[in-house]
Amino acid sequence: MFNYVDLSIAFFIALVASLLLTIPVKKLAVKIGAVDFPHKRKIHKVVTPRLGGLAIFAGFVLALIYIHPRHEYLPAILLGGIIILITGAIDDKYTITPIAKLTGQLIAASFLVNAGLIIERFTVPFIGTIELGFFSVLITVLWVVGITNAINLIDGLDGLATGVSSIALISIFIMSLMDGQVLVAYLSIALIGANIGFLFHNFYPAKIYMGDSGSNFLGYMISVVSILGLFKEIAFFSFIIPVIVLAVPIFDTLFAIYRRAKNKEKIMQPDNKHIHYRLIEAGFSHRQTVLIIYAFSVLFGGLAILFNYVQETTLIVVVILVYLVLHIFAELAGIVLGGKRPIIDGFLKFIRRKKRCNESEESG
Repeated sequence: MFNYVDLSIAFFIALVASLLLTIPVKKLAVKIGAVDFPHKRKIHKVVTPRLGGLAIFAGFVLALIYIHPRHEYLPAILLGGIIILITGAIDDKYTITPIAKLTGQLIAASFLVNAGLIIERFTVPFIGTIELGFFSVLITVLWVVGITNAINLIDGLDGLATGVSSIALISIFIMSLMDGQVLVAYLSIALIGANIGFLFHNFYPAKIYMGDSGSNFLGYMISVVSILGLFKEIAFFSFIIPVIVLAVPIFDTLFAIYRRAKNKEKIMQPDNKHIHYRLIEAGFSHRQTVLIIYAFSVLFGGLAILFNYVQETTLIVVVILVYLVLHIFAELAGIVLGGKRPIIDGFLKFIRRKKRCNESEESG
């Protein structure tokens, strides 16, 4: 079923290629002016090269050339990925309109639909399987475009989108091994390797940004592997699992849409009110904010894996855990209950009380 040696080699090919190719990509970005300038809406203070997605894509493709997976959907997936990459690279250089970017995403999604890679059904806890029929194409396009933009929206701090994407892909990779999903495993491991190689240059303080070429490509590929490995399975929880895996970017995107609609702002208008900015406003440093979001991404990834294999009798426990983690994350960012933090403050109060009791016992 799986050749673990090939998987390991593919991972290292992607990692090393991305790590090394980021250097010439950085020089190219500076030469052609594909750079990110400091702005009041942004955190960084120096001009930083973009186009990092080119190195990620190159590492991914080189790993695929080695493992050479064969599948009917692969040509459409790669063609869509190239369209997304080119659209993002043009935006990195020229800053194109949101409509132009959306057009590229719709073209990429159309390749998948034309190849038959669509979300055909949902399987929902306590309800069963829901055949989508005519709505399959619409749901698929919305998922691809939605996740592509969700990863793009969290790409606001050094290493954030790269790390969150890697964690989501690792979760999907683990489930693909457990479920025997060969193509999903190959695609995921190649993306993980390319991401980690790039992260050496992208983690705080970043020497290069992935740009829209990277965030859009990663979002697109994550949407694809989740369709292949999670939605395509006739499993009891197939609707819920991808949402849990991608809880952080999905939550941030939904919060952004709600916030902009409430304030009567354009939905696609950038701002500095995303969750990562809220955490920095709450007093966390740049690095701490990124690591906090990594930690929550790991928690959600672990819960998704648990959710995939849990028995119906213990389902409610996992659902409560998912809600609790999501609520704590929202409290930490100060976006619920008017900024109040009952769970976090209660936990900290308990820790302080416990510490005082221990000190009293030691002194007594």
